[in-house]
Amino acid sequence: MHPNIPMTLQKVMTATRASSDVLFTLSNLNIIRNLVFVVFLLRLARKSFYTVRGHGVVGTISNVYHKVQLLLYSLFLRSPGVRGQVDKQVSSAISKLETKLAPQGPGTIKYNSLPKQGWTAEQVRAELDKLSGMEHTMWEDGRVSGAVYHGGDDLLKLQTAAWGQFAVANPIHPDVFPGVRKMEAEVVAMVLALFNAPKGGAGVTTSGGTESILMACLSARQKAYAERGVTEPEMIIPNTAHAAFNKASQYFGIKLHSVPCPGPKHTIHIPSVRRLINPNTILLVGSAPNFPHGIVDDIPALSRLAVSYKIPLHVDCCLGSFVIAFLKKAGYASPYEEQGGFDFRLPGVTSISIDTHKYGFAPKGNSVVLYRNRTLRSYQYFILPEWSGGVYASPSIAGSRPGALIAGCWASLMAIGESGYKDSCHQIVGAAKKFEASIREDPVLSRDLKVVGEPMVSVVAFAATTAEIDIYDIADAMSAKGWHLNALQNPPAMHVAFTIPTANAVDKLTTDLVEVVELERAKADERRRLGQKVEKERGDTSALYGVAGSIPDKSIVSRLAEGFLDTLYLS
Repeated sequence: MHPNIPMTLQKVMTATRASSDVLFTLSNLNIIRNLVFVVFLLRLARKSFYTVRGHGVVGTISNVYHKVQLLLYSLFLRSPGVRGQVDKQVSSAISKLETKLAPQGPGTIKYNSLPKQGWTAEQVRAELDKLSGMEHTMWEDGRVSGAVYHGGDDLLKLQTAAWGQFAVANPIHPDVFPGVRKMEAEVVAMVLALFNAPKGGAGVTTSGGTESILMACLSARQKAYAERGVTEPEMIIPNTAHAAFNKASQYFGIKLHSVPCPGPKHTIHIPSVRRLINPNTILLVGSAPNFPHGIVDDIPALSRLAVSYKIPLHVDCCLGSFVIAFLKKAGYASPYEEQGGFDFRLPGVTSISIDTHKYGFAPKGNSVVLYRNRTLRSYQYFILPEWSGGVYASPSIAGSRPGALIAGCWASLMAIGESGYKDSCHQIVGAAKKFEASIREDPVLSRDLKVVGEPMVSVVAFAATTAEIDIYDIADAMSAKGWHLNALQNPPAMHVAFTIPTANAVDKLTTDLVEVVELERAKADERRRLGQKVEKERGDTSALYGVAGSIPDKSIVSRLAEGFLDTLYLS
C-alpha cells in the first residue's frame, strides 16, 4: 500500500483498473467477433457472387427450387405408408437381380471355404472350363456394345505368353524386375508420341480409365494448392463426362460443376464454362469422345479458356484411345484438325487419359495418364520419407502392381503396330458410320429413331423421335434377341460402342433393330387405333430407367444399384 494514498481510495483505483481491463478485454473480443462476422459475410458474398455469375439469376433460383422439391419428395418417400411400399418393391427388384446374376439351384456347387486337400491341375482346369462355359451374352458374335475389346485369338495367345513370363513381376521393385520397368517406360513413351506430347512430356500407367482420371484430378488439385493456395478446389466438366470425375470429386473433396451439352451438337457449352470459372477452379475437362454419345467436345475452345485463365485442362480420351489417334491416318476426319486437334498440340491441354485396354487391345487393367511435363506428373505422386519401413514412394494409387499386365500391354502395342491400329480404326469406324447411316436413311429406322449429335469415332447413340416409341422398350427387345447394348438417360437413349467383333456383326445388328422398331411401331399404332392407353408390361431396362427418369429423388435407384453391387459378391 502506498503510504500517501488512503486505503479506500486505493481500493477504488484498483477496482477501476480491473474494470478497465475487463472492458478492454470485452472490447477486443467484440472487435474480434465483428471481424469474424465480417469475414464470414465477405466469404458468403464472394461465394454468392460466383454462384449467381456461374448459373445466372434464373439458374440459381431454379437450383434452389429443385433442392426444395427434392427435400419434399424425400420426406414424402419416408412417410409411413409410402416407405413400406417402396421397401417392398425394392426388395422384390433386388431378389430378381439375385436370381439372374447369382442363380441358386441343385446343380450349382459353391466353394465357400478352402478345399481340405488342394485340387489337381486337371480338376482346376475342368472347373475353369465349366465357369467359362456358363451362359452369357455372346460377345464372341459381336453382340455386346463395348465391354470386350478383342484383338483376335493370335494376340490373345501372345498376351497369355507374356503374362506367364512376368506373372510374379511387380513394378514396385524395379531392381528385381528391370524388364517390367523398361516396358512400362516404353508404353508411356509410345502413347506420348501418339498424342503429340511436347518434349518433356511425362506419364504413368494405371489400372484403367477411372484411375487415370482420378490421378489427373489429384494432380490438378495438388498443383492448385501448392502454387495458388487453393483449399476449396472446384472443377468444371461437361454433364456427359465419365462418372470417374464424379468419383474424383467425392474422393478428393473437389466441388463439381456440371455444364450442359445442348443440341444439336451436344458438346460442352463454352459460355457456361467461362461463367463458372473462379479463383477456386483447378481443372477444366473435355471428352474426346464422351461415353454416352460418342461426341468430341470443343477442345480448342476449352484450350483457349485454359490458357487465358491459367487453369489445367484434362482431355478424356479413354474411350477414343487408339481409334481417335488413328482417324486421320485411316482416312477419316479427325476432330478439330483445322483448329489444332484435340491433344497436346493445343497449348491449353495439360493432361490426357487413354485406355490402352480398349482400342489398344491390351489386356484389361491397362491405361495411361499423360502430362505435358514432369512437374504436373509429380503432383500425383505419393511420397512418405519418414515411414518406419523406409522411404516409401509410389506413382499412383496402387503400391504393388501386376507386371504381367504391363508385359501384356507392351506385347500388344509391339505386335499390332501402326499398320494394325490403322486397319482396326478403319474397320471399327467404318462399321460405326455404316450403322449411323442406316438410322438416318433406313425408312423404318429414320421414322422413329434419330442419331444423337454428330459422332466421329466409334460410338453411335440414338433416341426415339416421338413419345409413342419408348427407347427402353427397344433396348429390352434387343436384349431378348441376344444383344447387350447400353441404355442412357437424361435424355433417354441407347448407344452402340463398336469393337472389331461388333463391326463384323453390324449387318445383323441393323436387321434386328429394324425388326424391333417395326414391332414397337405396330404396337404404338394399335394403341392409337384403340384410342386408349394400354398398360404395357415393362422390361428390366424400361422399368429401371423409366423410374429413374420420372422421380426427382434418386435414393430408390441408389438402393437398387447398391443391391446390384451386393449381388456381385453372393456365393
